[in-house]
Amino acid sequence: MEKLTREQMAERLAKDIAPGSYVNLGIGIPVLVANYLNPEDEVLLHSENGILGMGPTPAEEDVDYELINAGKQPVTLLTGGSFFHHVDSFAIMRGGHLDLCIMGGMQVSANGDLANWSLGRPGEPPAVGGAMDLAVGAKKVYILMDHNSKDGAPKILEKCTLPVTGLGVVSRIYTDIAVLEITPEGVKVIEKLVNISDEDLQARTGAPLIF
Repeated sequence: MEKLTREQMAERLAKDIAPGSYVNLGIGIPVLVANYLNPEDEVLLHSENGILGMGPTPAEEDVDYELINAGKQPVTLLTGGSFFHHVDSFAIMRGGHLDLCIMGGMQVSANGDLANWSLGRPGEPPAVGGAMDLAVGAKKVYILMDHNSKDGAPKILEKCTLPVTGLGVVSRIYTDIAVLEITPEGVKVIEKLVNISDEDLQARTGAPLIF
């Protein structure tokens, strides 16, 4: 079955960001969203290491390793963008000043619980970073991830089996095959992004879907 590329996933999510929003982009696929925003919408991108006003990914000749995001990837800065101490950055995150946070995910439950920092393997050091602060501090959390893991296991489940980042924090899930919304009634299919039947989409998902 044909699936969306990571770039196509990011482009699809970018269409749903309201103009004028303050948005944090997480490490991984979410950073690609910066490349598909309309400058006229004046979306302000935040990085937890202390940047507000990030632009799209720089061209190779414009890379400056003094200007990086929280994932240590080179970024650009728009006119009016700013740098500040990470304490101030976390005050933005924890203070409810972000309209939206876009993060990757390992698992999302039917009621919006998020697991995105540990596979629970013995001996792994804790490395949750700012994910917990973002998950509970942002007004909305959108998850951008593959629908299934590399071995085909569903990443959307009735209940998370991995260590949880935040409880009931996820609003929407954007995958390589569908857009899903977490509602009080359960996981609702907003849009199928590829040619897939309802039955096949349900078979690839570990929680009941509402069509």
